[in-house]
Amino acid sequence: MKASRRWSVFCLSLFGLSVAAAVAGLDVDLRIPPEHPAIDYFKTPPDDAVARLAKRIDRGEVKLDYIPGRLGYLPSVLKNLNINTDSQMLVFSKTSFQAPLISPRSPRAVFFNDTVSVGSVKGGEVLEFAALDPKQGVVFYTLSVDKATKPIFVRRDVCLQCHQVQATLGVPGIEVGSSFPKPDGTPNFQAGYTAVDHRIPLEQRWGGWFVTGKTGSVMHMGNAIVPDPENPTELDRTDAHNLISLSAKVNLEGYAAQTSDIVALMVLEHQTRMTNLMVRLGWETRVAQFEGKMAEAEARLNTDVEELVAYMLFAEEAPLKEPVEGVSTFTKTFPQRGPRDTQGRSLRDFDLKTRMFHYPLSYMIYAEAFDGMPDWARERVYRRLYDVLTGKDSSERFKRISTADRSAVLEIVRDTKRRLPDYWNSVISR
Repeated sequence: MKASRRWSVFCLSLFGLSVAAAVAGLDVDLRIPPEHPAIDYFKTPPDDAVARLAKRIDRGEVKLDYIPGRLGYLPSVLKNLNINTDSQMLVFSKTSFQAPLISPRSPRAVFFNDTVSVGSVKGGEVLEFAALDPKQGVVFYTLSVDKATKPIFVRRDVCLQCHQVQATLGVPGIEVGSSFPKPDGTPNFQAGYTAVDHRIPLEQRWGGWFVTGKTGSVMHMGNAIVPDPENPTELDRTDAHNLISLSAKVNLEGYAAQTSDIVALMVLEHQTRMTNLMVRLGWETRVAQFEGKMAEAEARLNTDVEELVAYMLFAEEAPLKEPVEGVSTFTKTFPQRGPRDTQGRSLRDFDLKTRMFHYPLSYMIYAEAFDGMPDWARERVYRRLYDVLTGKDSSERFKRISTADRSAVLEIVRDTKRRLPDYWNSVISR
């Protein structure tokens, strides 16, 4: 069956099957209509990394190189989208419209940066893309793996069937899922499924994924299958823990990298929900403003703001019980991609001992999608962040953020974030 036909019969999530997971604290029972005139998702020309690359190809400014064999356009696409191969993660659960080609012996490779993710399936007919538009949310594309005079990115709005659900907060988005995979990679969702972000303990993560890296004595669900259908939650964890190589699990000949890095997985998990929260707040605000119902929507919008701020500040992050160690260069290259303050500090600096990042504020504050939120929403988020970081808000929800961390984050943002509200630069006496 051709890939174009599979879209209508087996369109699953790029990262994990999208299910109607309950999202505490957010009013996401109703999907925001993407065709609403305040959004106009289907008709508004996208302004994301893939759309920009496509325009450069059309203008003759870029030519994608093609490597015959399994890699094809992939290396050139990654280079032109500024995605490092050390971000490679390997998922072997059958959670893609190209699912028949995916298995523990032939995992799908996923690569990402702050704004776009790329999926590649061995023997597949297309590369898969999920790109973040600053206002419209995530836009989906494919690119044929066949060599062409001028490669064409095809937009795939049909993906919203699985990518605009409660697990993505009712807006076009993505998620990382953890399930109980059968020996062929088919996930058994009756046994359980978890939509993963930084609030989820490591013990519940990475079912259906290969994971290279160390977690000490802490056991996760990666690198394992469920061999006995009579015990659907019993994973065979033989040779599945603290792997620095996957050579005993899968033949990685023809893949862009040899790792499925644990730190890259953790970063992507944080980033997916952060992205969905920003888009949700932006869409709800735009709809309310368009309909002239800001007063009626204010309570709900303030709830969205609180959820976003708490998530940005890692207020409910699952603590690391033991240090985490990656095995690719991702842990080194990821911090190099962001700004540093006058003291050399960055929001992208890792901790990986008791928490993911050294400074508890999401690097996604620099994202175009953050700045792309409506002025009302962005100002509310700035105000709430400022209240917490200056100690004005010392409520129970933010009690884990130390005074030293609040001061450091405030200083870093002041030095590195453009177009801050003026009050962020006022002197604070504690």
